[in-house]
Amino acid sequence: MNQVEEAVEDVDLLVVGGGKGGKTLAMDLARSGRDVAMVERGMIGGTCINVACIPTKSLVTSARLLDRLARSEELGLAGVKGRVDLDLLRAHKSGVVEGMVELNYRQFIDSGMDFVLGTARFVAGRTVVVELADGGRRVLRGADVVIDTGTVPQIPPVPGLAAADPLTSESILRLPRIPERLVVLGGGYVGLEFAQMFTSFGSEVTVVDRAPGLLPGEDPDIAEALVAILREDGVALRTGAVVESAGRRGQDVVVRLAGGEEVSGSDVLLAVGREPVTAGLDLDRAGVAVDARGFVDVDDRLATTAPHTWAVGDVAGSPQFTHASLDDYRVVKENLAGGDRRTTGRLVPWTLFTDPELARVGLTERQAREAGHDIRVARMPVAAVPRARTLRETRGVWKAVVERGSGHILGAALLGPESSEVVATVQTAMLAGLPHQALRDMILTHPTMAEGLNLLFTKWTDTT
Repeated sequence: MNQVEEAVEDVDLLVVGGGKGGKTLAMDLARSGRDVAMVERGMIGGTCINVACIPTKSLVTSARLLDRLARSEELGLAGVKGRVDLDLLRAHKSGVVEGMVELNYRQFIDSGMDFVLGTARFVAGRTVVVELADGGRRVLRGADVVIDTGTVPQIPPVPGLAAADPLTSESILRLPRIPERLVVLGGGYVGLEFAQMFTSFGSEVTVVDRAPGLLPGEDPDIAEALVAILREDGVALRTGAVVESAGRRGQDVVVRLAGGEEVSGSDVLLAVGREPVTAGLDLDRAGVAVDARGFVDVDDRLATTAPHTWAVGDVAGSPQFTHASLDDYRVVKENLAGGDRRTTGRLVPWTLFTDPELARVGLTERQAREAGHDIRVARMPVAAVPRARTLRETRGVWKAVVERGSGHILGAALLGPESSEVVATVQTAMLAGLPHQALRDMILTHPTMAEGLNLLFTKWTDTT
């Protein structure tokens, strides 16, 4: 027998990567008495906690408070000022992250799973060799295997860009400094959150995006409303701009655009997407196929091309949200137990955590029309909601798309304060199959932002 066969340790479930879906499944099955091992390279708790959602939203909170303090006199408070203290900002972000990492570690241990810190690569079907973080190695084989290794920021192959030492959405969270002038490459939700955040922290920010307009998947009227807010806050926007090269000129990074225009800054932030962590896993040795971009090839049950081998979260090509990865856990858990749960038709909401927030669920107006629905559109300014006025946060617009005959809600975009919370009410009505009249007539607490749903579904853009 070879060394791998001699050293093999068999478990009921082997999870490779500790993202939201994988770690939740590992803990759940371990608590139920199953023999579970989970291998993680180093980010205890996964990408979200360490270098994505949690640290980013912690800093968004700081940026929002700084903006509120700048407008404190509107709220009747004189002499209240704020300024960025980089050491305190780092401490705030690190405190939140470290607390959640510690909580996750305790949960891993308390669940009874075998938590393995190290780097795994497949050597056969459902079998990995793990180079342990503290030295040595182990060979693990699962009756079932779940791959949840996530994604990392993509560095586009632009000449000179890598040599210009760009920041990524992960490295910028270490807060080496507050950039004096920040060029953000990419106008998606990651790029826009950072752009507005660092504008609040005092940076001069320019967003460069190759699309002709920001958020091309959103309806133009919603995207244009957000663009107006960003510009009002001081974010400069260059859309329809193709980056041809980049390089250092003295202390500056210079980004050269097609047509000869140049955009320069003290720092450049890459926010052009993420790529899967599959290189080095030797997935082919396990019979697991990947697509042209490197994402694990799965069906709508999240099964891979290899028997008893599954993939969840970003690496499986699922929507790149922690809440989607959590639902992947539910899908695989049920299927491991012999069920037939699928990802097809999932209603996945998302929120862009700018200030104000843009929350979306379901179809846009454009998508609904292209799908052949006979629709009505409701639209109103956020200033119509009493709670927005008490907050003195009246920027934004709400929009909903409704099927004309049934009155069912097909989708909604909420650009305004606390939209990430309000959208859950709309999503619940959609999942329950309730007509829009249910939200129009629901008794909702006054004054709350959710109360605005009563009004929204009376504000039709047509007259019939």
